[in-house]
Amino acid sequence: MAYRRRTLEMQADQIEAVLANHKVAARVQGGVVTPRFIRFEVITELGAKVSKVSSLADEIAMALNKREARVYRDGASIQVEVPRSHAEAVRLLPLCARLSLVPPVTAVLGVEQNGTPLLLRLSAPDVSHVLIAGTTGSGKTALARTLLASLAMHNRQSQVQLILIDPKGRGFAPLARLPHTLGAVVSTPEGAVERLRWLVLEMERRDRAQVNRPALVVAVDELADLLQTGGAAVEAMLTRLAQRGREAGIHLVACTQKPTAALIGGAMKANFPVRLVGSVAGSDEARYATGIADSGAEKLEGKGDFLLVAKGEVVRFQAAWLGHDDLDGITGKAHAGRSGPAPAAAKRPTESASGPGLPPLPVTARPAGGIIRQLGRLFAS
Repeated sequence: MAYRRRTLEMQADQIEAVLANHKVAARVQGGVVTPRFIRFEVITELGAKVSKVSSLADEIAMALNKREARVYRDGASIQVEVPRSHAEAVRLLPLCARLSLVPPVTAVLGVEQNGTPLLLRLSAPDVSHVLIAGTTGSGKTALARTLLASLAMHNRQSQVQLILIDPKGRGFAPLARLPHTLGAVVSTPEGAVERLRWLVLEMERRDRAQVNRPALVVAVDELADLLQTGGAAVEAMLTRLAQRGREAGIHLVACTQKPTAALIGGAMKANFPVRLVGSVAGSDEARYATGIADSGAEKLEGKGDFLLVAKGEVVRFQAAWLGHDDLDGITGKAHAGRSGPAPAAAKRPTESASGPGLPPLPVTARPAGGIIRQLGRLFAS
């Protein structure tokens, strides 16, 4: 811990020296140590231009011997983020053990920059459907597996059921053994059409019966590939589910590399109010993925480094990792704890009355965190 204190102080001094050399009067007040990067909080004198500090990102990265630095304004201070030399993994099971209570139909995503566990309630009106975007290696499919497995961990089969569509047949295959999964993982365009047609009929039936339980979470890996191979029929049914599924308790979780309107359709894209964006190739792809300018998604580190974008707000987080052994343990506990046999393929979920209204999320739980103090600066970890 002492070595970390000395390292943090040395890096803070180097940031101040770079700014001073370019006639920017500023001091590093403190920061946050996360599993993947270190964020320094910089306070400038009145009148200093944020754009001038931002233009020094490369100089700061060079002084700290880092590949890059991300500089942006947050409130009255400027944040400087640099990657850690040795990243730490965030594992799902230990993270869930820190949570005293997870609300119904709520997924555990990972941890925020300050170490706060980040949860997402799919049934909240301002969530409903989730689009996960990022290039190969960003960790989008792994994040989708974490999201789905955490739902199975904290909800009984009578509360949440999963429908998995995976054109490659690999990303969601480990989840097929969960008792919450309805039928086999769909990997062909014909199978996807059949499953989506059933979902549309189920949505209409629930609308007539005015029920929305159990929640049906429809996970689609490689959404753009499915739309290209499935054609207009698949796009029309997915768009209907995106537009009308929430009130029937049907939620879409879709993964794609490049979520442009040309690839996934403007109507469908507009009905994903929450986006989880991993590393992308450039600033144009970052704008397509997040829907906002200057999000910084092109500077993410990959391998689980994500932005949650909802209602114009951006939250950076490290996605929790789910290993094969961890998933085996979750599957075993789910089978031991469930009541009744596993559902057969395309079996209609059990009806239940709609529950009471639930407050909108994202939800955050705030555990106690370690604090490092040295020379008047405060670094939280």
